[in-house]
Amino acid sequence: MRTEWVAKRRGQDNVTQMHYARTGVITEEMHYVAKRENLPVELIRDEVARGRLIIPANINHTNLEPMAIGIASKCKVNANIGASPNSSDMAEEVAKLNLAVKYGADTVMDLSTGGGNLDEIRTTIINASPVPIGTVPIYQVLESVHGNLDKLTPDDFLHVIEKHAQQGVDYMTIHAGLLIEYLPLVKSRITGIVSRGGGIIARWMLQHHKQNPLYTHFNDIIEIFKRYDVSFSLGDSLRPGCTHDASDDAQLSELKTLGQLTRKAWEHNVQVMVEGPGHVPMDQIEFNVKKQMEECSEAPFYVLGPLVTDIAPGYDHITSAIGAAMAGWYGTAMLCYVTPKEHLGLPNAEDVRNGLIAYKIAAHAADIARRRPGARDRDDELSHARYNFDWNRQFELSLDPERAREYHDETLPADIYKTAEFCSMCGPKFCPMQTKVDADALTELEKFLAKDKEVVAKS
Repeated sequence: MRTEWVAKRRGQDNVTQMHYARTGVITEEMHYVAKRENLPVELIRDEVARGRLIIPANINHTNLEPMAIGIASKCKVNANIGASPNSSDMAEEVAKLNLAVKYGADTVMDLSTGGGNLDEIRTTIINASPVPIGTVPIYQVLESVHGNLDKLTPDDFLHVIEKHAQQGVDYMTIHAGLLIEYLPLVKSRITGIVSRGGGIIARWMLQHHKQNPLYTHFNDIIEIFKRYDVSFSLGDSLRPGCTHDASDDAQLSELKTLGQLTRKAWEHNVQVMVEGPGHVPMDQIEFNVKKQMEECSEAPFYVLGPLVTDIAPGYDHITSAIGAAMAGWYGTAMLCYVTPKEHLGLPNAEDVRNGLIAYKIAAHAADIARRRPGARDRDDELSHARYNFDWNRQFELSLDPERAREYHDETLPADIYKTAEFCSMCGPKFCPMQTKVDADALTELEKFLAKDKEVVAKS
């Protein structure tokens, strides 16, 4: 779809959506997003120009269906996939991609650290994906030097980042906000540094006693992103890894630096979103969202969870979806899903499904709470179908139609039950929705109540 759109932009110094928005140009991607969001295209352009909304759309990802991440648009959900040295391969990751897209992932991050040729895995995923693809290039940087931090140089970072951009990656997590002077702030934490990328940067700085190369070479990364229209996803290397560590000096110090980096990228018309925690108790979620908006000049916020309790391994898609719904309500633009395998192992296809559905619920609940126009239409339509015992329509409107049908048919499998006015919970005699009161009966009752208020009150 985008082949013709981007052809006329190739070879220019800056091809970002923000660059065009700030020069008054409405791109085809902006038009497409406006239709998807049911918003005026001028609003989309203005929000992109302001930095409150991004359209991740690398010029080399031409089979992309453009989408938007920002407070003016619907709350979005990202799904993480990726092969590891211990498990999974390219075919399985493409299957996970297709499953994630099927169940509504708005973007997908390829976090592969092994399991095959990383370039081949990434290119295959990009070519198969109609949604934006994000990566964390530092993983491949470490792989390129076989894990030897002594050999790791700033040029290694820049080389891999440009490779990802050339391959069509739409946004990249760049851990540029972790400064060497922030490392002592983690001493009072229970879980220290839990970001994989942040851990690599921290070890490099401790070993070399030098400042974060992603910070010192941030302008070089900006120049790469301008040429391909890659969006920054500024990584929160010091995100809390447990509720005890939430909202501490380490996290908030890095957040301030992420705000400075956001504004630096904006000086060059490069799109930015900012990543956030993590593990956060419910009473601190609103503070975290508002603090990000304040420090980062309202750049879109992209949070992992947050998990609101730490005692449910195997169920962290639930502990985190609670926090995600609240974060979305308070203004977070995109939610990164957590699967039941979080903290335990590499998720399989069923884990991807369960994590994604949990987060689609959270994002949709946030849109309803924010009273976005039309957000509740699907809920109301499903409620009508439920009241009318239209089982097939209920299944169609569900976030996971196959699961809804499976649970209904588990106890009432025959086709005749698809039109029955009951389910196996209440049976045919006790379903309250069979209490159908017609309009005429209600009108007569209202007349009676209006006429005999005293009698009714005494009785």
